Amino acid sequence: MKEENAFSNQLLEDFSLQSYDYHLPEELIAQRAVEGRQNSRLLIYDRKTDRIGHHYFYELPQLLPPQSLLVFNRTQVYPCRLFGKRPTGGKAELFILSLTPNQVGAFPCLLRSKGVKKKGEAWHFDELLATLAIDKSSDEDVFWMHLELKDQKFDSLEAFLNHRGRIPIPPYIRKGEDDEKDRVDYQTVYAKEVGSVAAPTAGLHFTPSLLEQLKECGHDQAFLTLHVGMGTFLPVKSDDIRDHHMHSETYFFDSENAEKIKSARAAGTKIFAIGTTSLRALESRVVRDSGDFDISSSQVYSTDIFLHPGKQIKSIDGLITNFHLPKSSLIMLVSALIGRKKTLEIYNEAVKQKYRFFSYGDSMLIL
Repeated sequence: MKEENAFSNQLLEDFSLQSYDYHLPEELIAQRAVEGRQNSRLLIYDRKTDRIGHHYFYELPQLLPPQSLLVFNRTQVYPCRLFGKRPTGGKAELFILSLTPNQVGAFPCLLRSKGVKKKGEAWHFDELLATLAIDKSSDEDVFWMHLELKDQKFDSLEAFLNHRGRIPIPPYIRKGEDDEKDRVDYQTVYAKEVGSVAAPTAGLHFTPSLLEQLKECGHDQAFLTLHVGMGTFLPVKSDDIRDHHMHSETYFFDSENAEKIKSARAAGTKIFAIGTTSLRALESRVVRDSGDFDISSSQVYSTDIFLHPGKQIKSIDGLITNFHLPKSSLIMLVSALIGRKKTLEIYNEAVKQKYRFFSYGDSMLIL
C-alpha cells in the first residue's frame, strides 16, 4: 500500500506545473552565442549507467554510438518583427507569425499597441500597411491582419521582411533587442526552408566542419522541416500540465530523408533527434505498436503533440537539446524521456557547473 501511495504521489507531482520549477541565477542566461559555435559545453547523461559527464560540443563525433543517424530540423527563421505606429501616432509592434495567409488573405500576427483595436484600423510599418481583418480572433493572442506593401521595390512580403524586419530573439536575450550579429547567430548553418519565428536552438552548435567530421566518423544525417510557431512563446499555465494544449505546427520530409529515416529504423541504427522540434515531428510519425515510421514525402503534416511524463517516447534512441526554461513544455518533454526528478537533478548540476542556459546557451546529450 505504501508503494502504491508513493507511486500515486509521484504521478501527481509529475503532472503538477510547480514541479518543473528550478532556481536559475540570471547570470547563467546566455546573452550571446559562444565564439565558435562548436565550442559550447556539452553535458552528457547516459541512461544505462545513470552517469553525467562534462565535455565540449566539438567532441560530439566521438561521443555518439557508432554509425548513428542524426535528424536535424532545417527550418529557417525569418525576420518577423516590425516596429511602427498606428494612425494616432502611438507606437506599435507587429510580429508576423506565418508567411502563409488564410483563405481571405489575412496573416496571423501578434500586435502590441495601446488602445482598443477595431476591424479596419490600420498600422504603418515603414512600407507595409497592416489592417485588422476581424475584431477578435478565436485565439485571443492572435490578430488576423491584411498586409499591403506600399512600395514596388519589394516584390514580396518575405523580401520586405528581409530588409525591414527584426530577428525574433527571445525576450530573455538582451530584452529582445536584436542586432546584425543575431542574423547569423540565431540561425542554423544548415537552415533551408523559410518559415519559423524561432530557431531550433539545439542545432545552433553545429558548424560545417563539425557536420563533415560527423560524416567522417561514420555518422549519417537526415533532415526534416518543422516550422516553429507561436507555441514557443506561450507558457504552460495549467496547474495540471495535462490540461495544456500545444499550438499546431506544420512539418514535412522530402523523399530522400523520409527513406533514410525509415531505413535506419529497420536496420536498428541509433537515431538521435537534434532538438525538441525534430523529436516532436518524429514522435508524431512513429507507429506505436511496431516502432516503425509512417512517413510520406508527398504530404505536409501538422502536429500539436505534447510530450511529458506519462507519454512514452518511441521514435528515438537519444536527444541533443539545450537547457530550457522552468515550467516550460520543453523541460516537460525532456522529462518524458528521462523522468522529471532526473531532469531537475541534471539541471541543478548544470547550474552548479555554471553551464549557460536557453537559446544561446550550452547543450545536453542524452544517450
